[in-house]
Amino acid sequence: MSSPVLPLDPAGIQLDPRQGLARQLYQALRERILDGRLSSRLRLPASRDLAHALGVSRNTVVRAYDQLYAEGYIEGRTGDGTYVAARTTAAAVQSPLVASCALPSQLSQRLQAHHLSERPDGPPRAFRVGVPAFDLFPFATWARLQANFWRNPPLARLGYAEAAGDPQLRELIAAYLRNSRGLVCDPGQIIVTSGAQQAISLCAQLLVEVGDPVAVENPGYRAAGLAFAVAGARLQGIAVDRDGLDTAQLAALKGCRLAYVTPSHQYPTGITLSLARRLELLEWAEREQAWIVEDDYDGEYRYSGTPLAPLAALDRAGRVLYVGTFSKIAFPGLRLGYLVVPPPLAQAFARLRGVAVRHSESGTQAVMAEFIAAGHFQRHIRRMRRAARSRRDALLRGWPLDLAGCQAMPAVEAGLHVSVRVEGLARERELIARAAAVGVEINPLSDYWLADSSEAPERRAGLVLGFAGVDEVQIAQALRALRKAWAD
Repeated sequence: MSSPVLPLDPAGIQLDPRQGLARQLYQALRERILDGRLSSRLRLPASRDLAHALGVSRNTVVRAYDQLYAEGYIEGRTGDGTYVAARTTAAAVQSPLVASCALPSQLSQRLQAHHLSERPDGPPRAFRVGVPAFDLFPFATWARLQANFWRNPPLARLGYAEAAGDPQLRELIAAYLRNSRGLVCDPGQIIVTSGAQQAISLCAQLLVEVGDPVAVENPGYRAAGLAFAVAGARLQGIAVDRDGLDTAQLAALKGCRLAYVTPSHQYPTGITLSLARRLELLEWAEREQAWIVEDDYDGEYRYSGTPLAPLAALDRAGRVLYVGTFSKIAFPGLRLGYLVVPPPLAQAFARLRGVAVRHSESGTQAVMAEFIAAGHFQRHIRRMRRAARSRRDALLRGWPLDLAGCQAMPAVEAGLHVSVRVEGLARERELIARAAAVGVEINPLSDYWLADSSEAPERRAGLVLGFAGVDEVQIAQALRALRKAWAD
């Protein structure tokens, strides 16, 4: 007896007997329906005929057909067999998907022009920017606290939580800011976030309208500028000099809704905003009814005297939003930060964050609260500050003093990185390329400027080095490699 003529080529369907046959057949038929090889309203072979052609049991074909029936890919006609359902070809199925993935043109353009660069691969190495001393975090203590929480978690913390964050953690953050930073705030003003970047993004979404001018330091933290740009802001670069942000240039900017600043340790130059400039900045915000977003990303690291009081501690008009993070004390992978907002904005920010992500993971917040309450956090800060100072000293001690085309290493009184000016972009590229060739990471200062900056390109050049991510031995090894690579 001759084999039946089938409306599909069974030779093209390869089934692996070591895996589920019915599932494989279902997937093969679905793929052919979606890409149009089995067209709409085409009659499919009877289950017995297809089973014979494929060399499988009829039950295998029946189970595959049943799944296709359930999902609407095929339909049965009483007494007339099985057919591919109408409107399940590639064009019909994919068109709504493609339409749903299409972004509004303006947003698509903003995302194309403004996005984060690729993160460096692998564990920290000299001289990666933006990472603290991972190796010093008390992981055993953290693991014990986490195990204690999940061994018998409070049932109240397993449901939906407050969008603004765990109440105990917010109380402890408020107490920490009051005692160590001189910033008096109520726990109700604190929004727990997934790191500083989310805090900045929330500010961009809530405080900026499309087309609003937003002032950013130039050079500055590009990821913050990207958040405002994606929200539709027009970035206005404000120069940074030896006293920090040029407040006179800011005052001349018309219609500015918001200024983003890193006053305690300007990123990436390392300048501290002078007291006179701080007061001028606050006066500008009050006069213009504008907002200041203060990013205190590494304010705990001060190597002479106590950490500086943040700009928010001087604010009397309720115009400053303070961004803090645990990333530079713990590790960035923790994704835990906070935002201190003026009281009238607290509810709006909590609601916005609730819409975006509902709330942060409860267990991590509870463990961090216990970590702070038990005194581990403050002890760890002191340990991290000592280690960062020692690693800074190792960099300063071993840095080549007579590097051609490179200015002298500046004093480093705060933070986790240092910026060294270089005479020209060509020399900057050469030094960084030679460093990369021997496995040393150095960021180009020229990357931190806005593309439309009025600063002469040759004056944007420099080297940005992080010194906290690796220990003194690795710093010394990296410096020896650099001296050899840069010898000529």
